[in-house]
Amino acid sequence: MSAAGEVSVELLMITPNAERLIESCGRTCYESYNKVTKDSHKKLIRFLMKSAHHSVFEHACATFRITNVSRAVLAQLTRHRVASYSVKSQRYVKEQDFDFVIPDDIRENSIALQQYEFCMQNITNTYNKLVELGIKKEDARFVLPNACTTTIDMTINFRSLFNLFNLRGDKSAQWEIRRVVMGMLTLVKEHAPTVFEGYENDWGTRTIKRTESV
Repeated sequence: MSAAGEVSVELLMITPNAERLIESCGRTCYESYNKVTKDSHKKLIRFLMKSAHHSVFEHACATFRITNVSRAVLAQLTRHRVASYSVKSQRYVKEQDFDFVIPDDIRENSIALQQYEFCMQNITNTYNKLVELGIKKEDARFVLPNACTTTIDMTINFRSLFNLFNLRGDKSAQWEIRRVVMGMLTLVKEHAPTVFEGYENDWGTRTIKRTESV
């Protein structure tokens, strides 16, 4: 049993030449294939964004691997249903020495931290005792906390990323999921800078800011 490290977000796969694909699909709507030039995708993408023609962005998607996050984040992410998920199973994977996330508010309060770690140790002991008694992992897991870390693979299209960044990157969102989506934004901007140019990470407040209406 130990405290988890920093939230980690890895880009496993992204639609190749995503901005060119979006341009091609967008030009189908307007039959404007003859207007393709070296940089024409940038102009069209900005037009599509400005006109709220967001359905075209569903043709491109990205797959992320998210680690060192709590099961509490899993519950929030899976509310975004236009996405696909694969998650470490507590039914099949033994959690005899699980890692756990410590919220900053608790970490910075020595008394609260002591109580928190004491609770985690008791849960660990109880879980291990249940397994030792022959209780199946799928039933022993009922005592595991939201703090228990998990690994999430998530595939999501670009339009749904707009919604994710708008909701979960806002200052009103929970701190842990904000760190997740900020990591996602950093990665997708490297591959589709024009699509996501309306979003910026504000590292000072750990939020995502929009520089234009998206």
